[in-house]
Amino acid sequence: MSQEKSFNDLFLKACKKEAVDHVPVWYMRQAGRSQPEYRELKKKYSLEEITHRPETCAYVTKLPVDQYNNDAAILYKDIMTPLPAIGVDVKIKSGIGPVISNPIESIKDVSNLGEITPEKDVDFVLETIKILRGQLEVPLISFSGAPFTLASYMIEGGPSKNYNQTKSFMYSQKEAWFLLMDKLASMTISYVKAQIKAGAQAIQIFDSWVGALNQEDYRTFVKPVMHRIFTELKGEDVPLIMFGVGARHLTSDWHDLPLDVVGLDWRYPIKEARENGITKAVQGNLDPSVLMAPWNVIEEKAKEIIDEGMKQPGFIFNLGHGVFPEIQPATLKRLTSFVHEYSAEKMSVLK
Repeated sequence: MSQEKSFNDLFLKACKKEAVDHVPVWYMRQAGRSQPEYRELKKKYSLEEITHRPETCAYVTKLPVDQYNNDAAILYKDIMTPLPAIGVDVKIKSGIGPVISNPIESIKDVSNLGEITPEKDVDFVLETIKILRGQLEVPLISFSGAPFTLASYMIEGGPSKNYNQTKSFMYSQKEAWFLLMDKLASMTISYVKAQIKAGAQAIQIFDSWVGALNQEDYRTFVKPVMHRIFTELKGEDVPLIMFGVGARHLTSDWHDLPLDVVGLDWRYPIKEARENGITKAVQGNLDPSVLMAPWNVIEEKAKEIIDEGMKQPGFIFNLGHGVFPEIQPATLKRLTSFVHEYSAEKMSVLK
């Protein structure tokens, strides 16, 4: 009989700042657009259709782990997934992104939002998680969008470059804003707890666009609701990760929250983050554009990040944002091997 492969828990150990024998690796958006197998699937199914087919969704989620030998899988879905359950009419349009036909304009619109019942409303997500837990030999990360980022889509009606309508709503309709934050926080907590109950072993909260706020506004309009979310999730005993884009000025506030891992985008060197008081585990942060460069450039940039990340316990190698379609799967596979081998060699010397 063949011996079963043991479970690889290095990612979970790194989240808790425990000793590891090499730096764990996963990539945001590792499942999807850059993979030929996925592009073939997309000829037949939309993103929404894939996520509503648990066996297919599990296949898409597991594929990069099998191909690249990553140390964690991240569930293939979208941050918009729970919004239809509370009354948001959202469609993912090719080349545009999420488009919402009933944007939030007033406190009445906010009051009309419903509540999520995950076991009924997102049962397909929970079933996918259960399938993956039976298939994976690495931890499964699931996720949710954060209230500010979800609100930005709900108010703007879709993607935005400047978030003017969102900020105008926040400043001019404060009662409606805080009600919206509370409703989205309640949805996030219920949604995430159901994912953990189904088997998710770590949670990343994506506040992708919160970098559009200055620090004072973040502390007034967003941080209290994020504290509530992480406080309520802390009791679930899984690692909690925070990530946003262009948000280096907010990372000290994230560090205050009861979470485990601070995700850094490519604009914020790990050395600076730690000099600025980030003592929790960190995740990041190779610029994904570097992966289009020659291998010697990729290796040099990766070494810099690994060398800096390994100076303190609790480091997870990732990109500073997501994989984009032009990146070659072979490059990701080679990068994963390089991070594993280079960090293992450095750790063996340090022992």
